Amino acid sequence: MAETYPKETPNTVNRYKHQATYDVSTIHTIVNTTPVLHVSFVPDPSTPVPVVLPMIGQIGHYPSDHEPHCYLHGYVSSRLMNLAASPPGIPLCVAATKLDGLVLTLTPNTHNYNYRSAILHGHGTIVDNDEEKLWAMQLVTNSVVPARYENTRVPPDNAEMQSTRILKMRIESASGKVREGIPEDERKDMKREDVLDSVWTGVIPVYERLEEPVGGPYNRVKEVPEHVRRFVDGENARRWTYAVEAVRKPAPVKRVKKENDEG
Repeated sequence: MAETYPKETPNTVNRYKHQATYDVSTIHTIVNTTPVLHVSFVPDPSTPVPVVLPMIGQIGHYPSDHEPHCYLHGYVSSRLMNLAASPPGIPLCVAATKLDGLVLTLTPNTHNYNYRSAILHGHGTIVDNDEEKLWAMQLVTNSVVPARYENTRVPPDNAEMQSTRILKMRIESASGKVREGIPEDERKDMKREDVLDSVWTGVIPVYERLEEPVGGPYNRVKEVPEHVRRFVDGENARRWTYAVEAVRKPAPVKRVKKENDEG
């Protein structure tokens, strides 16, 4: 049985039968391969209007913890970090989305995306322990380019440690949704020869491509480091492969709605 988060049964709800449940590792992968996470919170209970911030973050398992947490990197004086500094922390929602294809069908109503998405809910608190803070900074830095932390001037100096805060969110519930596959249309349109003969259907694969690294104005290292080159080449191949393979999969099988279903 797939591992699930506390307070979440099942791990996700989806209208597609074969997508009904995603295990924790799948949700972690979606979050950890999304460069920018969108973090929602309510800054003032008296005026409950949510704020959404783009942030860099990663799910990681600190060795002394019983479970993984989501670590978010931010500046010491930001409103979110100040709110999280007061016990018991701050309620958060973290969203991650990856677009893998544009699904073009016979009618506007059935157009779709191939995509992967994940939502995390929990409470965020400030990491005060320097050892865990350094561990989280390394985790987040290496999520940009693997082994980048070890190939820079480290450890951070005192000023850098003081200006940076790490927000640690306990994941209390999580959900994931994935759409892969070929186009899918209604039976009434599939029976119309005039529509089939006149409308192009298919999937346009979508993926982010990393181009040739460009040295900065004060860069003195002539060759692009191996860890950077390896990341660019490997990441481009991985992203391209996923987007193209998703196109070749069968269309999702829709779950038959029951009378008491919502949505």
